Amino acid sequence: MTTIGTPRTDGATRMLLLGSGELGKEVAIEAQRLGVEIIAVDRYANAPAMQLAHRSHVIDMLDATALRRVIEEERPDYIVPEIEAIATDELVALEGEGYRVVPTSCAARLTMNRESIRRLAAEDLGLPVSAYRFADTLADCTAAVKAIGLPCVIKPVMRSSGKDRSLVHAASDVEKAWDYAQRGGRAGRVRVIVEGFIDSEYEITLLTVRHGAGTSFCDPIGHLRADGEYRESWQPQPMTPPALAAGRRVALAVTDALKGHGVFGVELFVRGDEVWFGEVAPRPHDAGLVTLVSQDLSQFALHVRAILDLPVPVIRQRGPAAACALLVEGESRSVTFSGVDQALAEPDTALRLFGKPEVRGRRRMGVGLALGASLEEARAKARGVAHAVQVHL
Repeated sequence: MTTIGTPRTDGATRMLLLGSGELGKEVAIEAQRLGVEIIAVDRYANAPAMQLAHRSHVIDMLDATALRRVIEEERPDYIVPEIEAIATDELVALEGEGYRVVPTSCAARLTMNRESIRRLAAEDLGLPVSAYRFADTLADCTAAVKAIGLPCVIKPVMRSSGKDRSLVHAASDVEKAWDYAQRGGRAGRVRVIVEGFIDSEYEITLLTVRHGAGTSFCDPIGHLRADGEYRESWQPQPMTPPALAAGRRVALAVTDALKGHGVFGVELFVRGDEVWFGEVAPRPHDAGLVTLVSQDLSQFALHVRAILDLPVPVIRQRGPAAACALLVEGESRSVTFSGVDQALAEPDTALRLFGKPEVRGRRRMGVGLALGASLEEARAKARGVAHAVQVHL
């Protein structure tokens, strides 16, 4: 039986978020609806989840000493990583001392490292993946590209963001891709993975929910990325029955290996009835923002239910739905938005403005959401919502 205390009392149920952006904010909202006390942690002040948390801390989450200090001070019932850039070895140590890390500290550590998760999927689980090699120098990278063949993808082993990968079409582009991967890595010279390019028809995110009664799947989500950034997602992505069954088998195998309870965003490549494993995030996924409008229980509500060992009896999908990112480019510490009334003029539309305190370069500041009679209509409506918003820096 799950027991939940009252916030700011001795019996409070405390959830500490490591990462307080827009995804963490939605997790915090769902947890607070169930009476959970929220402590939000991020590298900068006034992050979206901090704006509604009971308490917040600003630290470098890659600093193991700082991370331990905050956790020992707060003594949370649940530690919920919402980003990759965390001192995961310290999470492993803390879990060994009795703290509960969602889904597990091992899952957080494995999935931050593309080498670890690729070897788990391909070598331990035997899942279908693209050809791959690892390289520590430009010479090794060049040799790996030659062995894998063109086109191929080059990216750092240690995940940092979607802006760290390059699609290489010619041998003359290898050095440029190597340099880009070095800039996108953690620090200093980084190891890279060279992956064979899969000529897929489409890519999906299969949200997979591990909870007390087993594993549940959301309908597949199609997504569009440009320059390594999330732009759009839609649900349900049409798939053949054999492809959907294969995708679920892959997702079940990898999430069972990672263990723990919560939402996992499993990325898959699909061509016809064939499916290849791409990556997995042990947390809500940016493509899953569409579930804010597409499902009765969003990915964030499902994540909280799974964390708290609450039932997930059914996930109801509401029909064709889409999300479109509101991207802002420039420099400002005072961002305002107008045109919101026009953005929400059409039926079955919604808007989320994340409340990020500043823009430096290009940043996702919100998302337009819509339902439609078809995926095409839903996508057009979601784009209309995002494009109607005027941003003032």
